[in-house]
Order: sequence, then structure tokens, then C-alpha cells
Amino acid sequence: MKKLFIIALSVIGMTTASAQDTVSTTLGADVVNQYIWRGQDLGNTSLQPTLGVEWKGLSLSGWGSVGITNAADDKELDLTLSYTFKGLTVGVTDYWFSKGSYFQYKDGSTTHIFEAGIGYDFGFLSASWYTNFAGDDGTNANGKRAYSSYFELTAPFTLGGLDWEGTIGAVPWETTSYGANGFCVTNVSLKATKDFAVNDKLHLPVFAGLTANPRSEKMYLLFGLSLSL
Repeated sequence: MKKLFIIALSVIGMTTASAQDTVSTTLGADVVNQYIWRGQDLGNTSLQPTLGVEWKGLSLSGWGSVGITNAADDKELDLTLSYTFKGLTVGVTDYWFSKGSYFQYKDGSTTHIFEAGIGYDFGFLSASWYTNFAGDDGTNANGKRAYSSYFELTAPFTLGGLDWEGTIGAVPWETTSYGANGFCVTNVSLKATKDFAVNDKLHLPVFAGLTANPRSEKMYLLFGLSLSL
């Protein structure tokens, strides 16, 4: 469960090319002061590695999180298969949490959550929708699978020499996954990034932001540094 705040260490790159096609791989690791996802507090300081490969818009990636300061934080492993064509992206993610067996997929006992997502990037605004369709999904008041969903709008802009991103995200209906008893806004975020170029290959982006969750009445101050090659 991705994208939060962030003291980050990332190594990204490694591209191989053939005469006709380009395959790019991503290798990275983030260290985050808090694990905040869609406005939810999922852990304390964490190490979050990433490994992925992309070819002609088709990508397969693995992302993980493990707590550094609190051993009680769940370990997490997410696998995502997605396809991007122009501004449209569709994908499926398997979220897994270490409180259960990785190879247990039976409803009622699995700790996997399977989610489908679709999004479109208009340039000045991106819109995304995600829905859980299997696994350890939340429930509604009747105890039935909620098909827990989340949608968000993100607008990038430049101000004062910084790259900014404003995000608003909401849960459309009742689900225990987000602690929602109906439609509610769970994520209002503003983040600024400044990229310091050491040389042609070494960049040190610094970013800071605020995330508020009106549903839980919580707010988080986020700051980060990432290293990319």
C-alpha cells in the first residue's frame, strides 16, 4: 500500500534496450517516518523496498514494508500487474500482511487482499478508482463483503520553485476496511518537492507535506529525502 511520507532512499534506473524494444527496471528503497496510506496510519518508521520491470506499458512490481521502530507493525508485500496506454492505467494488486500465511488464499482465513484499479491522467489532473474484489475485504453492517472502494483526485502544480501535488480521496460506501459507515473523505493531502541535482546522475529530491483524514480526525506532518541515480 503505496505512497505516504517519507525519508526515502531510492535507487532507480537500470534500463536495457534491444533494437526494437526497451525494458526498464526499477530498484529502490524508502525509509518513511510514518506509514500513511490513503489517510490511514498503518505503522511507524518503516523500510519499504521496491522492485519492478516495465515493457511497452506493461509493468510488474513488488513493494514491501517492514517496521523499523515497532516490531508489532505488520510486514507487508504487494504485487501489482498493470498496463498503461497513453493516460489510461488499469491494474490488479495483491496486498499481503504477515499476520497470516502467504500461501493461504481461502476466504475467511487469508490475509491477502485483491484490488482492481483504473485511472486516467489528464496532465493537469489525475483520477483513480480502486475496488477490493477478493480476499480479506472489509464488511458492511450486514456482515457481507463490502467490495471496499476508494477514489481520489490529484492535481500537480508548480509554485515558488517547488513541485506541488494536492490530493483528495474518499470512500464511497460503508466498509470496515476504512472505518467508514457511508461516504466519507479520508485523505486530504498537500505535498511539495524540490529536486537538488548533485550531478547528471545523482539527484536529491526533498519533499514535505501534510495529510489530513477528516473521517478519523487525524493529521500528519510528513517530510522526506530520496536519493536517486
